[in-house]
Order: sequence, then C-alpha cells, then structure tokens
Amino acid sequence: MYKENREAIEQLITDYFEGIFNGEVDKLERSFHDDVHLYGDIKGVDYLKSKYDYLEGVKNRKSPKALGEEFNMSIVGLDVLGKVAMAKLHVPFSGYNYYDYLSFAKIDGQWIIVNKVFTHVE
Repeated sequence: MYKENREAIEQLITDYFEGIFNGEVDKLERSFHDDVHLYGDIKGVDYLKSKYDYLEGVKNRKSPKALGEEFNMSIVGLDVLGKVAMAKLHVPFSGYNYYDYLSFAKIDGQWIIVNKVFTHVE
C-alpha cells in the first residue's frame, strides 16, 4: 500500500510540475483541493491566494516552457504516513528559486494537494 500511495503522490507532483512549467492550468486545477490555500514569501512580500486566484495568475502569464526555460524542478523529500503526506520540492523558474512545501491528503480514495507554502531563496 505504501508503494502505491507513494507512486500516486509522485504522479500528482509530476502533474503539478508540468502544470507550472507548461502552463497547463487543467493539471493544476485537478491537483489542488477546492479549499486549498497558497501562502508564499516572495522576496519579503507575502503571497496568499485561493486556488482560483492562483490558477488565474498561471493562465495570464507566459509559461516557463514558452519562455524557453530549462526544466529543473525536483522532489527534495517526500514523507507518507497513512492518508497524509508532505513533500518538499525545488521549483526554480522565471528567475525565482522557489522551494515548495505541499501537504497532501487521500480523500475519497484520491490523493490531492490540500496546502501549499513556498518561499524564494536567493
């Protein structure tokens, strides 16, 4: 069961990465729970958005792929315990060096992102 859960979460993270990098809003929308909150610290400026505000921002920007950037996103760590999990991700793109902490829950048999906290590191 652990291996199945880990593989499902890794696939969800892949969808998340592809959504960000390619600008695939549909993948991001499916990845996040409707009630998710996204909080970040971007060079000292607080960022707090709902899922829908976040998706709107992704829709209205050029994707890293369209800008000719190289894909360098990776999983730093993943911890799965029962029906919850935490991941630390390195998500560099568009001149930012982001680290994301994602919380996952298995709801109705499906893994989904229920919280995102991130920061930019110089």
